[in-house]
Parts: sequence; structure tokens; C-alpha cells
Amino acid sequence: MTLWAIVPVKPLRRGKSRLAGTLTEDERTALNQTLLERTLKVLFTLKELDQVLVVSRDPQALTIARNQGAKTVQEDGQPHLNTALKRATVMAQVHSTHGVLVLPADLPLLTPDDVRALIDRAVKPPVVVIAPDRHGKGTNALLMVPAGQIEYDFGEGSFQRHCERAIKSGARLEIVELHSLGLDLDLPEDLEMIKKLEAAAKL
Repeated sequence: MTLWAIVPVKPLRRGKSRLAGTLTEDERTALNQTLLERTLKVLFTLKELDQVLVVSRDPQALTIARNQGAKTVQEDGQPHLNTALKRATVMAQVHSTHGVLVLPADLPLLTPDDVRALIDRAVKPPVVVIAPDRHGKGTNALLMVPAGQIEYDFGEGSFQRHCERAIKSGARLEIVELHSLGLDLDLPEDLEMIKKLEAAAKL
């Protein structure tokens, strides 16, 4: 099975705006760049992935992605995550990929084993594998075989909508709940949790 990972990336200077009260713009930019580089590093260790595709409207993010060996798609027009992901998926389909894994770049605890846990569940297609956020509301990872099995519906409350779309499409639905996949970095409380985990790991 050929499998592409698609990584959507917001402009590095604008991402994580909800951390504005905690971090300066320069600090948020540096954080976003570090998260992107780390995510790509994890993905490129996986022989199960045939290609990594980064989609963004930020030239700097695309340059970082290309320097690490990823393919890129530049967003144009009005920024809309679901539209950008659909465009990236079409590109993957043109290259005859069987499945796509959508993985945002803001999962600071992501490990290669987490990604393998998703891939291991993607058997007997059609199948949709979803990892919810720690609140059980958002979608932190979405893998589908075949590519394009369901329409993307990211946004607040997307986990439930993606589950419903998977079932309605006739695909088998697999849900993977892992702490490391569930923690996305959006709010000051997420940042505090990560700092505590890092401190505990050093003990």
C-alpha cells in the first residue's frame, strides 16, 4: 500500500495566536518552526510512508519542508483548511497513492510509534482511522484508504463529523486514542502541560 502523509501548516508568524498572552510573536514563530521541523523528522523516519506533502500559504514553511525532502503545495485564494487538504489529496491521488494520512504539525509529543499505531489499523479498506484530541472533540490525525474516501470537515467539533462521514461512506471506522496524539498545542494550558511533562522526563 502506498501512503502519503499530508501536513497542513499555518503561516509560522500567525499560527498559535491563542498563545499570544503567553508568548511573543517571535517566540510563537520559533515554536511553530520547531514543531514543523520535529513533525517532519518523525515522518521521515517511517518507511511505511512513501511521501510527505506539506500544504501551506507560508513560503518559509514550504522552504523548510522542501529542505527536509517533502513535497509542497502552496495555498492560494482564501485560506481554508479543508479546501487546502482536498487539493493536496488530489495531488497524492495523481501520484497513485492508495491512502493519505492528515497530520497537523502541532503535536509536540508525536512519535514514530504513534504514526505506526494509526497505519496498523488501516487494513481491509475502505477504512478511516481517526485520532481525536484529548477533549474528544477535534481531529488530531485522520488516515483514510482509499484517499478521498470522505470529505474533510476540520474545525470545531470535527471528530464527531468525521466519524459520521466515515460510517455514512461505508468505510470501517477505527478510533485510536493515544495521549501523545491527543495533545495538540493550542492553549496556554497545553503549553503548561507540555512543560510539566518535559520536566518530569528529566527527573
